[in-house]
Amino acid sequence: MELINTSIPDLFIIKPRVYSDNRGWFMESWNKKDISANGLFYDFVQDNQSFSAEKGVLRGLHCQIGDGAQAKLVRCVRGSVLDVAVDLRFGSPTYKKWFSIELSADNKIQLLIPRGFAHGFLTLTNDVEFLYKTDNFYSRDNERGILWNDNEIGIEWGIESPLLSEKDKNAPRLFESGVYFEYQSLSYV
Repeated sequence: MELINTSIPDLFIIKPRVYSDNRGWFMESWNKKDISANGLFYDFVQDNQSFSAEKGVLRGLHCQIGDGAQAKLVRCVRGSVLDVAVDLRFGSPTYKKWFSIELSADNKIQLLIPRGFAHGFLTLTNDVEFLYKTDNFYSRDNERGILWNDNEIGIEWGIESPLLSEKDKNAPRLFESGVYFEYQSLSYV
């Protein structure tokens, strides 16, 4: 698998090696040894999966704080999404900056999101299945949300009226959210 830097420190695109023939294809979606060889150490403990029936569903922005903070490895296994990660690590050179990428069943690209980021995605097709690994267990007490269109962050979603859950419709803006992370750059080889 290929580890690709993004414009935000510690946020990586993972491009797996896909082996195809007349029967179909095979790929490794995660290899702890390969990632550790690059100086990144993650111990994923939980896998989550979501299904969105319609194009235009927006899920996010979500994160967990404190002892419940989570790193995530995300990918789309059916359909296509615009995936967004927001750096919320106070003191980071890219604090409040966001990165977006299209993840799809066709491109098989993944995004490795460290702790200290909010995450969300917008479905670009109908019938989307989305998977993510986390390095910490879900904690309702540590769960936080930030309004998807908070102008302090300014994400360009490309949609005016997405389909949102009630929780996401009523999420606070960043300055009201209680989300706070200290920036500590990951060390890698």
